[in-house]
Amino acid sequence: MNRCAPLLLPLALCALSLASAQSTSLVGPTRTPTTTSSSTTSSTTTDGLTVQRKFPQTALRGGIVFGTPPAITLNGVNTLMAPSYRIHGTNNLLVMSAQLVGSQAVVDYTTDMQGAVHEIWILTPAEAAKLWPTKPSEAAAWTFDPATQTWAKP
Repeated sequence: MNRCAPLLLPLALCALSLASAQSTSLVGPTRTPTTTSSSTTSSTTTDGLTVQRKFPQTALRGGIVFGTPPAITLNGVNTLMAPSYRIHGTNNLLVMSAQLVGSQAVVDYTTDMQGAVHEIWILTPAEAAKLWPTKPSEAAAWTFDPATQTWAKP
C-alpha cells in the first residue's frame, strides 16, 4: 500500500503554481535611483519616493578614504569606525563597508563618546556643495536651521 501517493498530488500542484507565478512577473518595472536637490533641502528620489535627508546638527563634513573595515582615513588622519558604525549611501540606504574599500568620498559624519566615527552619510554633489562645518569650533560658532538643513556663519 502506497501511503505517499495522496501527498504527492498537492505537492505537485503547489510546485506548478509556484512555477507559473515565477514565470509571470508580478513586480513592476525597476527604476534607477535619481537624485534631485534644491537650494534649501537635500532630497533623494528612489523608486518614485522622495526621501528628505536630515543630518544631525552634531555632524561634521570631511573627506574619507575607506580602508579594510573598520579602518578609514578621515581628513588625512588614520582612524577607526566605532563597532556600531553605519554608512548611508547617496540614496540614504545602508551600505556595507566592504563594498567601499579603496573608495573616497565627501561625507557628513558623527562620532561617539570615544571619538570613533559612528555614522557616515556619503553626500551627493548637491549636498557636498552646501555650507557645513568641518570642525567642532565652527559648529559652535555658526547658526544651524534644522528645518532647512542650512548653516549660517555669523
